[in-house]
Amino acid sequence: MVTRTTAETASMTTAGTASAVAGRRGGRFAGFVRVSIGLQTASIFFQAVTAGTALTSQVGSTMHDLGSKGTYAMSMLYLLAAVLAWRPGGGAARPALYATGFLLLGTLQVVLGVNHVMGVHVPLGVLMFGLSLLDLGRVALQRTRPTAEAA
Repeated sequence: MVTRTTAETASMTTAGTASAVAGRRGGRFAGFVRVSIGLQTASIFFQAVTAGTALTSQVGSTMHDLGSKGTYAMSMLYLLAAVLAWRPGGGAARPALYATGFLLLGTLQVVLGVNHVMGVHVPLGVLMFGLSLLDLGRVALQRTRPTAEAA
């Protein structure tokens, strides 16, 4: 006969809940999603900083051009992380849809920037930064809720 203390039982319940939640939230890829959305948000912020200098100097323009390639790459990384967290990780499909939207907005942003349509390029950049910041907050502050199996 095995007797357990209340602390041991609570520890076992918590561990079971954590593994069930991890499986539902994308498991081992959840951290990859957090890092990739953080990198995407940081790269969009870098673009906002270099946008002002792009108007006044050639160096700023070069930095903004290089940053656009980095931002596009970070959007692709976020999409990869979201798909991995969704399909093999067992997480929700919604982050993959968000990441796809960011990649589409990034593509539109590149086309508008290359064609110098600043009347749409600048507000779209602001919108992208706001949406990326909201998504980063959603991912970083996500509460873990126990699944029905663990309850």
